[in-house]
Order: sequence, then C-alpha cells, then structure tokens
Amino acid sequence: MKKLLCVTLALCMLVLLTSCGGKQPEETTAGFKPVLDKNTSCKIVVTGSYDNFEALEAEFDKFNEFYPNVQLSYVKLDDYNNVLGTVLEGKDKPNIFFSYTWMAGNEQYDSVTSLMEDLSDPALKLNLDCIRPGLINRDAEGHVRMVPVFSRSYGMLVNKTLFEKEGLSVPSTWTELMAVCEAFRGKGYASPMMGYSLKSSSCFMNTVAYPLFVATLAKNKEALTLANNLDPAAGENMRPALEAMEHLIQNGCINLSECDKIEDNYTQVILRFFEGDVPMMICAGDTVSGTKKREGQSEAFTKAPFDYTFAPIPMTDEGGYFIDSPSIQFSVNKGCDNLDMTNEFMRFLVSNEELNQMASVKRLVTPTRDLTFDKVYAPFGQVPADRTISPEVLGIKDRLVAQIRVAAFRVGKGEMTIDEAISMYGSFE
Repeated sequence: MKKLLCVTLALCMLVLLTSCGGKQPEETTAGFKPVLDKNTSCKIVVTGSYDNFEALEAEFDKFNEFYPNVQLSYVKLDDYNNVLGTVLEGKDKPNIFFSYTWMAGNEQYDSVTSLMEDLSDPALKLNLDCIRPGLINRDAEGHVRMVPVFSRSYGMLVNKTLFEKEGLSVPSTWTELMAVCEAFRGKGYASPMMGYSLKSSSCFMNTVAYPLFVATLAKNKEALTLANNLDPAAGENMRPALEAMEHLIQNGCINLSECDKIEDNYTQVILRFFEGDVPMMICAGDTVSGTKKREGQSEAFTKAPFDYTFAPIPMTDEGGYFIDSPSIQFSVNKGCDNLDMTNEFMRFLVSNEELNQMASVKRLVTPTRDLTFDKVYAPFGQVPADRTISPEVLGIKDRLVAQIRVAAFRVGKGEMTIDEAISMYGSFE
C-alpha cells in the first residue's frame, strides 16, 4: 500500500508540474509552430533607419525560445535610402530590410525591389490575412513584396480629461467641432486646436487638409489621374480641403501665433500637449508614438496626468476619415544567406500577437485588424469602412502629396489665397 501511495503521489506531482510549470516553446506564442530543425545555428540581420528598435529585439528573444541557436540582430544604416541597394548585394547582406511603397516603380530602387522575395507565396505560409487589406500592396503580378509592421494615420491628440472638466463632449462631426472650439474659446482657451506650423514639412495644415483632399480624389478616378500627373486642372479638387483648413484658422479654432511657438512636430508637440491646456493637438500617428516615453519627461504631466486619445479630425458632418497607410514595412532579401530561417522568422512575426505587441511597445498604429487593442488608437477602429481610405491602394503618388502639403501651408500662413494655390497645382516643390 505504501508503494502504491508513493507511485500515485509521484504521478500527481508529474501532472501538476506539467500543467502548471514551464510551457513548451510551441505554446508561448499562440498559433506558431516551428517547422525547421530547432538546433539550427545561423545568423539573421534586419537593417533599417531606426536608431534603435527595442520592440523588434524583444521579438528576437521570443523567437529564440523556439530556435535558441539563431543569432538575430538589428543594424541601423546611415543614409539608408541611398546605400540600401549597395548593402543588399554586398558581402554582409542583410536578411530583412525596411521597405517603403514609394520604392516600387521608382527606377532608382529597381535593384532593391528586384531582390524582394514574394511574401505571398503560399509555400511560405505567412498569415497576411491578419493585416488590414488596405495596407497590403501587390505588384502587377499580384505578388506581395513588402509586409507592413507599423502603420500611420492623421488626426488629433485629445485631452479627454480637459473635455470632462469643462463639461464638453469630444466632437465627431464638423458642426460639433465648431461648437466645441467656440465653447473652449469662451472659457479662455487661446487655441482650442494646435499643431506644428513653422515649416511645410509635417505642418498641421497638411494633417488637416490631406485626408479631405484624398477623400475628394477617391470619388473621382479621372481627377485622381490628373492629380497624379500634376495637371493644373486637378487643382480645383484641393478647394474643399483648403477651405476647411482656412476656416479653422480664421474662425479662431487654431491660433497660428501660438502654434508658431512649437519648434518641431515630435518632441515639442508632445510636451506642449502635456502642458494640459490644449484640448486638441493636430499631428500624425508617428508623433503619437513618442507620447508614452515622454509622459515622464513632462513636469506638467507628471504633476497632473490626464487621459488622452488619438482620433480622426471630424472634417465633415459625417465625421472624420481614417487615412490608413503603412509606415514601416519589412521585405526579405531573396539573395540572403539562411533564407529558410529568415522566412521562418517572418512567419513567426506576421501574426496578430506579435505585430500588436511590437506596435504597443513602439506605440505606433498596428497593421492588424485589431485596432482597439491600444486605447490611444481605439477611435480609428470605430471609423466605418466607407470613411477608411488607403492612399497606396488608391494609387496616390508622392508628388501629389507634395502639392497639397505646400499649398495648405502657404494658404494657412496667408502667403497666398486658395484660388492662387489652386491655379499653381503641379508647380509646388
């Protein structure tokens, strides 16, 4: 009986240890099952333009739970865009590299795009379905050469605590926005909306005007073709966007002199917002990515923290637009060493869990369908499909983007009228 009791206890302890203790590596990441030899020893290098990439390095550690002998590293390239083609064909060629939609069709990057592996190949078994369809770009043959790991949009940081304090609701339509701005001005707020305005690059004027311009072009394919070709006839399509942007300034929603005190569209925009007296700060999602790290750098926010979110600017009475664009994309160098293990890492990375985790650490917009996992970006997950626009899928070209950016800046600054800006479409640099 004693022997039987000992055996029984031993079996119970084994069951408990198996169920409660150390998960097997295959179970640590939902859905991922390694298919290569776990003892494989090799190196994988990811190269890009970020100074550091802690979020990716955390993924390296998780991947090593499955493949402990694979050495993964991230390397920043100086002058990234100009040296990438040479590096990809060099002696120490990277396995994975940052890529951008504008590289496709650009003769300067033909050598780069020719080395991009087709990541839609069924044999690779990448879960591309976890990514929002509007972020997936296919070439003429239907191949996917770039996979988004972060995305971006345009909108405004909203001080929710300030709205609650003043008994106001966050606006979701143009009419509500006008009423809220008037209410805040009546309560002594010099500039209910703010943003960076010193230079055309990253200016708040573009953040306001660009979504509405793209939405206008999305309704008219002929106008889009003219706009991409920089035909002056396309200039009239800027009018709704420029008029709305100008209206915000002329009606006191935005105090331009106050905005001119902000010296950059990243750190200084964030720290100014954290002062706590700005209801709505106009910026892009790339700026929002720096908020988490700078909460502790702001003395005002540390003393009086508040709840905030990032939301579309309600530029029409139907609401705002979600301009859904990829920010950073990964491509695989098909000429690299250890291609099988490189693809295995990509298969591990391209999942809801891992992409969301990276976006959370970096505080950028996730490329997955799960926009609500980060409460800061949750409002974009509530934008209906008919107000979600993917410029890259639509066919928006960079040269078109430059036209609305410069036009909005010069009209906003009072350097030219809307009619003058419209007549100059295609000539802005």
